Amino acid sequence: MPDSSDTDSEQIARRAYATFAERYDAAASTKPHNALYERPASWALLGDVKGQDVVDAGCGSGICSEKLAREGAKVSAFDITPEMTKLARKRCAGLDVDVREGDLAKPLDWLASDSADAILCSLALDYVEELRPVFAEFHRIARPGGRLVFSMGHPMRDWGDSRTRGVADYFATNRWGLHWGGFGEPKPYVESYRRPLQDILNGLSDAGWRLDRFVEPLPMAEMAVVDPEHFAELSQSPAFICMRAIK
Repeated sequence: MPDSSDTDSEQIARRAYATFAERYDAAASTKPHNALYERPASWALLGDVKGQDVVDAGCGSGICSEKLAREGAKVSAFDITPEMTKLARKRCAGLDVDVREGDLAKPLDWLASDSADAILCSLALDYVEELRPVFAEFHRIARPGGRLVFSMGHPMRDWGDSRTRGVADYFATNRWGLHWGGFGEPKPYVESYRRPLQDILNGLSDAGWRLDRFVEPLPMAEMAVVDPEHFAELSQSPAFICMRAIK
C-alpha cells in the first residue's frame, strides 16, 4: 500500500492508466467485464441519446463517447489521463465529440450550468475520494430533468475481499491497490477507493439528485461462452453497481 499521505485522486487515476493506456484501449472494447457486463447495464439506464447533449465523464479512450456520437448525441468528453484523451480523440475523429483533459475531483468549469441532457460516468468515480463535490458539479451542469448514469465497484463485493478491505471497517473510505489481469504484461497496478453504500447514496441525494434506478447487473448470456468462470461468479454475486438519477 502507498504512503497514506499521498491521497491525490488525480495522481491515482493518471499514474495508473498512463502506464497501460494503449493496452486498455485494445482490450476494453471486448473485455467481458466491460462489454458483456457493466457497459450494457449502464447503456440500458442511459436510454435514447439522439439529439441530446451528453457528457462522458472519465471517458478513458473514448469507447462510450464514440458510441454516444454514433447514436446521435453531441458529446463533451473528458479524462484526467493525457494518454487516454489522445486515444479518445483518435477514436472519435470526425464525430461530434469534444475531448478535453479534466479532473473529476475539480470544478468542471468549461461546462456551462444547465447544459447537459445526460451525464455518463462509467467506472470512474472509484478513483475519487470525495463524491459529494463531484455529484454537485454534475447537478450544476445538468438541465432540469436531466439524468446522471454512473457505475462503480459494488461496496459489498469490495468489502468481502480482504485485499480491498485491508484493516479498515466497512464504514470507512479506504484506498487500496491491485495488479490487474486481462491487460497483458506487466500487470498494471491500479489504486482506487472503497467506501460504504450509504456514502454513495447520501452524497447523491445531498447534491440534489433523485435516485431513479439502482441496478446490480447480471452478465449477458454471451459471457458464458467467452469467460465461463467470471460468468458463473457474476451470476451469483455482483461486482458493480449501476445507477440512474434525475435532476
